[in-house]
Amino acid sequence: MKLASKRSLKWALAAMVLVLLVVGGLRAIGQRKAAQAAAASASTPAEVVVDLGPGDVVRATRRELTETLPVSGTLKAVDTAQVKARVAGELIGLKLREGDAVTAGQVVARIEPVEYQSRVRQAQEQADSARAQAEVAQRTYDNNKALVEQGFISRTALDTSQSNLNAALSTHRAALAAVDVARKSLDDTVLRSPISGQVSQRLAQTGERVGIDSRVLEVVDLSRIEVEAALAPADSVAVRVGQRASLEIEGSGAPDPKSGERTVGATVVRVNPSAQAGSRSVLVYLQLDRAAGFRQGLFAQGTIEVGHSETLALPLSAVRTDKPAPYVQLVSEGRIAHRSVETGLRGQVDGQTMVAVRGIDEGAVVVAGIVGPLREGTAVRVAAASAAESKVSLEAGGARKAD
Repeated sequence: MKLASKRSLKWALAAMVLVLLVVGGLRAIGQRKAAQAAAASASTPAEVVVDLGPGDVVRATRRELTETLPVSGTLKAVDTAQVKARVAGELIGLKLREGDAVTAGQVVARIEPVEYQSRVRQAQEQADSARAQAEVAQRTYDNNKALVEQGFISRTALDTSQSNLNAALSTHRAALAAVDVARKSLDDTVLRSPISGQVSQRLAQTGERVGIDSRVLEVVDLSRIEVEAALAPADSVAVRVGQRASLEIEGSGAPDPKSGERTVGATVVRVNPSAQAGSRSVLVYLQLDRAAGFRQGLFAQGTIEVGHSETLALPLSAVRTDKPAPYVQLVSEGRIAHRSVETGLRGQVDGQTMVAVRGIDEGAVVVAGIVGPLREGTAVRVAAASAAESKVSLEAGGARKAD
């Protein structure tokens, strides 16, 4: 009996030890799993939320955009004139130089007139001689006519005297015409400016012998200036006479004294019906609203307003182009979504370049271009606009509706 009770005690102790070992092992495993879970949760960072202010987002709204066409060209005076020599000879009396003012009809230079004065005298002497011959022929005809009536000479003699008279009169008339030609050449020795303006080029010097049609001076009238611009044939189709343009002139740093603007308004006044032979471009002429302070030959560039349209638009800076296709960073349900868009017409609205877009809904919230690129799926939080900003926005919206 004693042996059996001792054996039972040993088995009980062994079972107790086994239970303790199992409990301890399970506790260690649980503690290890808890530690691993804590380590895993510690290694996973919390999601970062990007805060965006009211100025960091824009809304896609419908706006009226002005369709424009880029244009560039050179300033040219509407009225220019070349003072040329109409007769050959030695140039005298040319005192004007570049920048000097002239008036229409003003004598600017002369051709040495001695030779042409002699030609006038020569032609006049020949005319006087022809007149004397005509007078002799007239007296002969009158005498022969009286003799024919008295029967002293035949009718044939009278006809001969009539022919001689006609020839003498024709010679006299030809001599008088030669006098007119000689006097015209003498008058052409005086060179006059056909328009009022300023001398832009002096192409000859006093004492130089010039030929017929040799250029002496170039005169430009800067009271009216236009821009001669070349457009591609496809672009020129949309251009019409009367369309308005806004131009920036090279070197026009001073603003308009009346409006204070540095840009210059212009109007399309002519469109060349023929394309240029080499470039196939079409010339368009725009007359400036104001010509004061500008010079011929300056470079001008700007845009022509060719149409208007109302469309869904965003600031051009909000449309990103760092992917093969243009896209916008759309704020949708608190996260960033990259949405591809199609761009179209561009125009200026309140000094900001706007672009027509397709592919998003009206009123969509888009990240502005000043924020930079954000990864798709990034959590964002858009701060509400202040009361003052909301009031300004509402007033602007009301003003647009009223317009």
